[in-house]
Amino acid sequence: MRRVVTAPALAAACCLSLTACSDRDDRSDPQPSPRTALTLGQGSDTAGVDGKGTVKITADSVAYVETAGSSAPEHDLFAVVRYDAANRSKTPVTSTVDTGGFRWKPPDGHTVSAGNTTAARGVFAFGSSEGGATVPPKVLTTDTIAFDITTARKGATLIYVDGDDVTYRWKIPPTSSGSTATALESALQ
Repeated sequence: MRRVVTAPALAAACCLSLTACSDRDDRSDPQPSPRTALTLGQGSDTAGVDGKGTVKITADSVAYVETAGSSAPEHDLFAVVRYDAANRSKTPVTSTVDTGGFRWKPPDGHTVSAGNTTAARGVFAFGSSEGGATVPPKVLTTDTIAFDITTARKGATLIYVDGDDVTYRWKIPPTSSGSTATALESALQ
């Protein structure tokens, strides 16, 4: 039996074939590939500054506090996130933490960077690292970042953009949460 392929069927097959083989993305606003949002306690390997090295970033806990030591927020409260940065390599790796890597995106979409106010930049949790963005070889550091937010912006997506411009997301609950939330609240007093 002989099969006849019609012009529309041939055109559709060719278009599908070209689309499947193309690396091109026809969207006008290219975005990073979608990723499933992580939960507190989950980590992901991220690229260091300029794509050099790998640091595993784990957002561990969040605490919402009205004051932190002698710092008072310019808005309603501080959202303070405790995170770990682990470098399993033999060379130091610099994360994007100090160059705007962490961001807070609440449901209203008003995204702010960590340390978005002078007050937020002054928040420090007792017992966290002061080592900065560079993680020494074979070391895990624990640190915090703070966001000065309104009460309405509690509960958000924590965003981390690494050195390759890849975006990682954590779903942050609207209440203090995570394995070290109570200790974090105490460390912020």
